[in-house]
Amino acid sequence: MKYALVVLAICSLGIRCGKEEEPNKVAEQETKQEEIVIPKVTAIKPSIQVDLGFSYYQNRSIKSIVDELVINGYQIVHYFVTNENFINKEFIDELRNAKVEVWLMTLGNGTYSTSNYPAGWQEWKMSLKETNNGASGFTFLSPFNKDFVQWKKKKLAEIVTKYSFDGIELAEAYFPAWNGPANPNYGDIGPNAAKAFKEAYGLEMPDFKNTSASNYYTKVPSVYYKWIEFRVTGINEFLNEIYNGNGGVREVRPDIKVATWSLGINAGNKSSYQLTENQGLDVKAMIKLVKPDLHYIQTHWPDWIKNEQALPPNYHNDYINFLREIKEVDLDLPVGIQADIGSIKEMIKSEEWLNEFAESAKNNGFSTFTAYEYHIGGHMYQLPPKVLKATRLGEDCVQLSFNKRVTILGTEWKKNFKFIQNNEEIDPELYKVELDGNQIRLYLKENLKGSYLIKVENIEDTPELWLHSGFNANKISSGSEVLVN
Repeated sequence: MKYALVVLAICSLGIRCGKEEEPNKVAEQETKQEEIVIPKVTAIKPSIQVDLGFSYYQNRSIKSIVDELVINGYQIVHYFVTNENFINKEFIDELRNAKVEVWLMTLGNGTYSTSNYPAGWQEWKMSLKETNNGASGFTFLSPFNKDFVQWKKKKLAEIVTKYSFDGIELAEAYFPAWNGPANPNYGDIGPNAAKAFKEAYGLEMPDFKNTSASNYYTKVPSVYYKWIEFRVTGINEFLNEIYNGNGGVREVRPDIKVATWSLGINAGNKSSYQLTENQGLDVKAMIKLVKPDLHYIQTHWPDWIKNEQALPPNYHNDYINFLREIKEVDLDLPVGIQADIGSIKEMIKSEEWLNEFAESAKNNGFSTFTAYEYHIGGHMYQLPPKVLKATRLGEDCVQLSFNKRVTILGTEWKKNFKFIQNNEEIDPELYKVELDGNQIRLYLKENLKGSYLIKVENIEDTPELWLHSGFNANKISSGSEVLVN
């Protein structure tokens, strides 16, 4: 998934929040977690996230995009919508026609595009500690602004009514940032949060900027503990209102599946509490309130930025405590695990890594997996084009489907395709060649009956459309061929 802000420095707050018995509570939770037996999973449907905003998906047909996903074995697609006002209906319909389960995936804590947002939306913005919200291209929005919550609920209810999604999920419905108040991106600490905190507790919001202030957050631990609790409640009630509120998603689409998301991180035995303190995440409370049909554990950035050597594909062995927390609440709730496979050039994950990730996820008891994002993984940069399928389209056309988007080399395209029938080369008079994403359509003057082979050469992939530059094109292997039945 896209991530709004990637902060590479990790720091510890060095502050203990809450009541004195908090460490004992953590110890008790860990003891209980050891008693949970996580049910085994026998099979996982391959799942992937797709963001149509990338260049890789432009200037090609939607049918070719779906064909590419299907031919690579994906049975579930999380359609990542970066602006709720712009959704491609054809993409959803083509996926469903191909028997692929399709989820509406959008962001809970903000947006990459405020285009077509209603007048006055600026009042919805979070206030961050030091960073100018929106300057990075991502705008954080406050779950404490009632107008924003109602707009979001209404918009998503309209979407799931209009479009035939199988499921809906709000990813990243949490506060920035992992490092807590020490992080310049820490929020929400503006008027929306201050007003809601005053209404909830009758107290002024802690001060997070002025260290000499009498209500600086480290000086009044009892208020800061309420602040932590307040943020957890804010996130969970935000999700609950959208999914379960009056006029919400479940009311307008009782059949739709609903997923919640939280974070996983390997940061020691207090990782769960740190996520609660820093980002308002309490997964047990979330699941009890929202009652989702599925929950995803998203890999946090301090983990996913690591390269393959530093982050083995079974790294979620260190996330088992997060999984156990969820199973304590609902043993039968399906839980998925999400990885990032290429948002940063130095941490691109190979196809082999992703396959091992999926297999080890199943072994750990995860019901599904997904990854951000289809076209940014190592398979795009490292694997050559392969022709995987030939489909007859009427009497005069055969369509070749490749594992990735391709281009045809040379000026005489027709010479790149040879037809073999009964062990002899034939000439069915190829008169037109059409290129469409991962598909090449060959138009023949002669209607070829029976089975035959097409030998393919001089085909390359499309590095100019990849997320990261500096990679050479991969050429199709010599002797590549496909059978037409």
